[in-house]
Amino acid sequence: MPSNHKDPDKYSNKLSLDLKGRYTELGGPGDSNLRLLEQLLTVSIYARDNRFTITGEREAVERTTKLLEQFGRAVQGGHSLRKEEIRAAIANQREPEQRQENFDEVVSENITVTAGRIINPRTAGQKTLIRSFYAHDIVLAIGPAGTGKTFLSVAMGLSYLHRGIVRKLVLARPAVEAGESLGFLPGAPEEKIAPYLRPLYDSLYAMLKRERVLRLIENGIIEIVPLAYMRGRTLEKSFVILDEAQNCTHGQLKMFLTRLGVNSRAVVVGDISQIDLPDPTKSGLLLAERFLPRVEGLDFIYLTKADIVRHGLVARIVDAYEQYDNVREAAAQQEAAE
Repeated sequence: MPSNHKDPDKYSNKLSLDLKGRYTELGGPGDSNLRLLEQLLTVSIYARDNRFTITGEREAVERTTKLLEQFGRAVQGGHSLRKEEIRAAIANQREPEQRQENFDEVVSENITVTAGRIINPRTAGQKTLIRSFYAHDIVLAIGPAGTGKTFLSVAMGLSYLHRGIVRKLVLARPAVEAGESLGFLPGAPEEKIAPYLRPLYDSLYAMLKRERVLRLIENGIIEIVPLAYMRGRTLEKSFVILDEAQNCTHGQLKMFLTRLGVNSRAVVVGDISQIDLPDPTKSGLLLAERFLPRVEGLDFIYLTKADIVRHGLVARIVDAYEQYDNVREAAAQQEAAE
């Protein structure tokens, strides 16, 4: 168990949690979750049965106590705590007050993908996104890499299929080069485009068995296509996802959004910090942010670094790039002013 470093100058707090015999689901294998909390919040946690002693600076101890209480309630409800969720919960404490939410309330939301597969959000932002899916026919989800935008969109699409709300799930991506050249790839045009669509397949395979995914594709219930293939179509009773929308032009995004027919829903997913168009200012997603929020029935959801649930380094990498971009933009503005 994590050690308790006794120091008369440190503040200590004792906490008892009723974990209903699920201590490991909170503490992690070998108390690895508690050790991560110690590392990230600079505290010492001594655990015995369901009793915890937290020692450190007062503010850090209070933050840790609050998180352990939230984690405990989630574990009581059947949740098993993951390390990426600990990082996200800590990051959420640094968000503006209106974006903060207790961890146990976050994971109480869910998407029923199939009878045996349920997806829970791991961050407050992800919970907000799921609620927006339920409430709006068109959702534009914008945020950095690793925030679960595409994964949750695909999960919701499969859920709508499972419940019979839609008959078809369509996933599209613009085939935009990001420093690579399509012309040098081997094979027919369809084979050249295939690598650009691979992340959509990966999301499906993460939730359904490969054989079932391929069968649904063969039967035309799931379509995975380049965005250009959407032109001229009208999609009725369909759940339609546009991934990497930051790489759409204004005309392409308009074309996509106007494909919706009766009883259809759409999700537009993008990361405006990773635009691969020759002129980033021509991104259709950037332009859409200016006037589409005024459209009733449509919702913009913004995810942040606090919603990143990939490897712990991803959030720090995103933060480093943001700082670099801010410094470069400030220098450019100063140069223009001179």
